[in-house]
Amino acid sequence: MIVRETESADVDAIEAVARASWETDYPAILSRETAREGVEEWYAADRLAAEIESDDALVPVADGEDGVVGFAHAVAEEASGTILRLYVAPEHRREGVGGDLLDHTREALGERGAERVRAMVLAENEPGNEFYRRHGFELAEESETVIADTPYRENVYVSER
Repeated sequence: MIVRETESADVDAIEAVARASWETDYPAILSRETAREGVEEWYAADRLAAEIESDDALVPVADGEDGVVGFAHAVAEEASGTILRLYVAPEHRREGVGGDLLDHTREALGERGAERVRAMVLAENEPGNEFYRRHGFELAEESETVIADTPYRENVYVSER
């Protein structure tokens, strides 16, 4: 398994990882329709391609024998960075893929000058919340995100470098 920067050819694989993750993680949080609309909005090919090309965004992927099995999406902002999303295909969880992606993303944000890294996760996504706590992030605040025109509570975790 290697973690590398995304290439334009990875767009479909990223969308597939996101779809499988949302279907696995969010059935008790989001309706099936909301999850479908959210994936279509957030991971549309043209939107992903723009993020990959953006100077401010980082979109590393975990690439293994099965192809892309995970990805992160982060943005660098002055002296901080924000991990907006980090997903691992359900069949590849508990293999260290998420930790490798997180380490890579934190290091890349640090190289861009981030002294503080924030991570966003839906408040009701307990496995996601536990992941960040296990990796040394502390809950800092609660915010709101909108998925398919519906607001959801989101936890904001912080880790200092």
